[in-house]
Amino acid sequence: MGRQNYIFTSESVSEGHPDKICDRISDEVVDLLLSKDPVARVACETLATTNRVVLAGEIRCAADIDDGEIEQIVRKAVRDIGYEQAGFHWKHFELTNLLHAQSTDIAAGVDKGTGSYAEEGAGDQGIMFGYATNETPQLMPAPIQYSHQILSKMADLRKSNPSLGLEPDAKSQVTLVYEHGIPVRAGSIVISTQHQDGLSPEDIREIVRPIVMEVLPEGWMCPEKYFYVNPTGNFVIGGPDGDSGLTGRKIIVDTYGGAAPHGGGAFSGKDPTKVDRSAAYAGRYLAKNVVAAGLADRCTIQLAYAIGVASPLSVYVDLHGTDKCDVMKLEKALPEIFDLSPRGIREALKLNQPIYARTSAYGHFGRQPDDTGGFSWERIDLVENLREFAR
Repeated sequence: MGRQNYIFTSESVSEGHPDKICDRISDEVVDLLLSKDPVARVACETLATTNRVVLAGEIRCAADIDDGEIEQIVRKAVRDIGYEQAGFHWKHFELTNLLHAQSTDIAAGVDKGTGSYAEEGAGDQGIMFGYATNETPQLMPAPIQYSHQILSKMADLRKSNPSLGLEPDAKSQVTLVYEHGIPVRAGSIVISTQHQDGLSPEDIREIVRPIVMEVLPEGWMCPEKYFYVNPTGNFVIGGPDGDSGLTGRKIIVDTYGGAAPHGGGAFSGKDPTKVDRSAAYAGRYLAKNVVAAGLADRCTIQLAYAIGVASPLSVYVDLHGTDKCDVMKLEKALPEIFDLSPRGIREALKLNQPIYARTSAYGHFGRQPDDTGGFSWERIDLVENLREFAR
């Protein structure tokens, strides 16, 4: 079962981090096209730098999309995040839209599939991982879960009380001490947040300390000397004015904070025919249900696909020595319990909806399913089927 006593660290970045701005914009484009055509195809990349945003990639949509609509949703996203700074202002940045039609070669492979499959194939080859652990109520690794929650609450405070002087760009890093394989306390906490001129690190420390105390379980706060807040001092120039941003550069932040493998593909900017995204959601869905059903304390699932082929090439399950069922039987049962073809995943999880912009910050996993269909992969509605299998 591996080491039982260790420390482990995960980081998160806020919605105002340059890379996360780009993830948000790319997913706004996905949502716009899916709102007009549920089978639209999107692969959108975004670059952000000082007062400039560039869109590139491929789209296919049955409805007409004009540049004005795209510009409107891009500027609205930046405004919602909170950028009204001299170096990056939602009204004033220059937008270059280089989106173009999807390649007919790629479209043909996805549309037709191969062999005997009467449905579309995967949008690309690749491997995807899903993971769950019972160390938090959300069945997520604790370090990444708490890192996300700290920044999410900081964003809520920034927007509800702008007089505090917090700005959108921020990072958090949580180091937890594990004993006998269970997290027991924080070893250190690091928070860096952009702020208005005139605030000292001590000022910021007193603003964010109550949030950290609220997020961590009682008694888990690290010693004061290991609570690092804006350790480099001033952080006034931030966002795309301080550092450029790109879509898909925070894939470990998006998933499990390094506690589980990552197949390498980014999520944001991609429609659900791209198995980089949809199969990673399916892997999380299955792993979470396995742990929720009590079949293991930890579960890693790997799925592999080939472009144009509907069924996964392989399904691998690792229960990390915590299994309470036959792992080989489980491996065979999962594709029978849940259709892992791209169409099967999309229909079961209802992924052809404009649900993606909200996933672009604070993690794609460990969130609550909502009334509009978002985060459907966080449901635990396969528990009874899995328990029946284990009997």
